[in-house]
Amino acid sequence: MFWVTKFSGFFAAAMVMIVLSPSLQSFPPAEAIRSSHLESYLRFPSQITPTVPLNRFSFRKAPVFRNAGECTSNDRRILGKTGVCDPSLVHVAITVDVEYLRGSIAAVHSILHHSRCPESVFFHFLVSETNLETLVRSTFPQLKFKVYYFDPERVRNIISTSVRQALEQPLNYARNYLADLLEPCVSRVIYLDSDLVVVDDISKLWSTSLGSKTIGAPEYCHANFTKYFTTSFWSETRFSGTFSSRKPCYFNTGVMVIDLKKWRRVGYTKRIEKWMDIQKTNRIYELGSLPPYLLVFAGHVAPIEHRWNQHGLGGDNVKGSCRDLHPGPVSLLHWSGSGKPWLRLDSKEPCPLDSLWAPYDLYGFSS
Repeated sequence: MFWVTKFSGFFAAAMVMIVLSPSLQSFPPAEAIRSSHLESYLRFPSQITPTVPLNRFSFRKAPVFRNAGECTSNDRRILGKTGVCDPSLVHVAITVDVEYLRGSIAAVHSILHHSRCPESVFFHFLVSETNLETLVRSTFPQLKFKVYYFDPERVRNIISTSVRQALEQPLNYARNYLADLLEPCVSRVIYLDSDLVVVDDISKLWSTSLGSKTIGAPEYCHANFTKYFTTSFWSETRFSGTFSSRKPCYFNTGVMVIDLKKWRRVGYTKRIEKWMDIQKTNRIYELGSLPPYLLVFAGHVAPIEHRWNQHGLGGDNVKGSCRDLHPGPVSLLHWSGSGKPWLRLDSKEPCPLDSLWAPYDLYGFSS
């Protein structure tokens, strides 16, 4: 993990100490199996025309990562529990698309690099384009993962315009359907955005207690919560009244621990869709997929240490200006906002903290 001891100006990056996991070890052969759920928003990629030309991208093969001695996955394998339902697994869901592919690969690389038991990490990749699986497998030949096709048409008609076009992409909303997409035996998952790196053992986040709550995330109760909704929202009691019996705090949906069993039982996907439908006719917020989560969950979130989401490193949603880290321990660096580290590095105009993302970058352009 990182520890930030100085935070004024842009000296934060220079004051970061990296503590590496002692276990840099490897996975058994990849399990790139597609989901058997055949809902209206999930189709087998073989039924769809490939959309990604593979010769556009080239990634270096990641190092081999193996479990430390105290990990239990080898014993589990002897018992034949090698599939997605193995109770010893840590489940991580990440979206993968062309625009953020470089970020997704770096995120996976960082998780494996700092995990003591990388064999016990199972990745669930949500895609709306085919062929990306081949790129993932060639970069991480021994990775445990599964690919799920999310049909953009499932949400296209309920997505509203946002302050930034990238926030309107259908795949941003795939996390709303994790409880349906993932196997019923998967009762908990960590959802991560594609513009971050993990610099601590992911099992620590996985073991977070949610208590009676359905989701856990770092909360920021000092933030101005009212700015996430329009004036018309706050002026109409039928909308603002949803928070009348709660103490809502802002949380970033790019890092969440989700109890899928509770989610399925309560039916939270329908609740999120309901607010998206209301937004289409009443314009109650300006940001993309975040506000529906605040409407459904704010005030009912299990708090997770702030170290697990040092967000905002991509600046705001317009300029993407450089920002510093907050003081204290850091387990996850998140470039939320419009500025992405791979774009700034390529432009030769990086922010100081982009250098903390660069070591996990495996990208190489294929001409």
